[in-house]
Amino acid sequence: MIEHVPVLIGEILDIYRAYPSRGHVLDCTLGLGGYAEAILSSSDARLIGIDQDEQALAFSRDRLRRFGDRFDGVKANFRSLPEEVTSRAPFGAFFFDLGVSNLQLTDDARGFSFQSDGPLDMRMDLASNRSAADIVNSGTEGEIADIFWKYGEERHSRRLARAIVRHREAVGSIMRTETLVAVIRGALPAPVQRKMGGHPARRVFQALRIAVNEELCALQEGLQAIPSLAAPGALLFVVSYHSLEDRIVKTVFRLWKEQGRGEILSKRLIRPSSDEVESNRKSRSAKLRVFRFNP
Repeated sequence: MIEHVPVLIGEILDIYRAYPSRGHVLDCTLGLGGYAEAILSSSDARLIGIDQDEQALAFSRDRLRRFGDRFDGVKANFRSLPEEVTSRAPFGAFFFDLGVSNLQLTDDARGFSFQSDGPLDMRMDLASNRSAADIVNSGTEGEIADIFWKYGEERHSRRLARAIVRHREAVGSIMRTETLVAVIRGALPAPVQRKMGGHPARRVFQALRIAVNEELCALQEGLQAIPSLAAPGALLFVVSYHSLEDRIVKTVFRLWKEQGRGEILSKRLIRPSSDEVESNRKSRSAKLRVFRFNP
C-alpha cells in the first residue's frame, strides 16, 4: 500500500472535535483518503470525498470501503461541484489538502517528479487535454518564462525559458522529465545551483504543475463556492504548501471576516511541530488555516 500520512492531522482533529459539525463533511481533495479516514474513524460523520484523479479515487474507495454508506467518493474538481455533491448540502466541515499525493509523485508515468524519469505530463485529471510537455514545447520564450515566474517564483525564469527554446531548436521537443531537468541543470552555473537551497528544477516543476492543472484559479473558484454550501457553524480547513496558495486562502478568509460571515480560528498560521517534520519531511512546508462560519 502507498504510504500516506495526513499532515497536521492532530491539530485538525483537535479543532474538529471542539466544534461538533452538522450535516455531511466534504473532503474537497480526497487524494489517498488520509484525512477522510481520520475523520470517519474519530466521529460518526458521513463524508463525501471528491477528486479529479481517477487513480486516487479508486485507491480511496478501496481504503474506505469499511465505512460503508458513511463514505461516498465522487470524481469531480472542487472548482465545479456536480449536483450529486451540492444536493447534499449543507456541509458541516470542509477539507482542502492542496499538496500533490504520493500516488502522483511515485508513479513515474505521471511525470510529476523531478527526481525520476517519466513522460512530461503532470495532469491530475488524465482526461484533460494539456500536459506539461504541451506548455514546454509550444510556448514562446516569454510565455514559458512568465509561467516559471508567476507560478514558481523562479528567479532564473528568463534564463531557463531561453535554454528550453534553444534546446527545442537544436535538438527537438522535450518530452521527458529527465530531459527537462538536464536542460535546467545545463542552463544554471554550478554556484547558482548550490545557492538555490534545493533541487534546481523544483520551482519549474511546481510552476508547470500549477499551470497544467490551473490550480490557483481552481482554488479561488472552489473557495468562492463554500459559503453557499456551509451549514451554520461549519468549519473550513485548508492545508497549503507554498506561498501562492496560502496568500489566496489568507485573503479570502480576511474578506469573509470583514463581511461578517464568521471568524478565523487560526489567528496565527498553524505549522507542523518539529516532531512531525522529523517523522514526515514532506510536512515541513505545510501551512494550516481554519475558518468557522457563523453559528
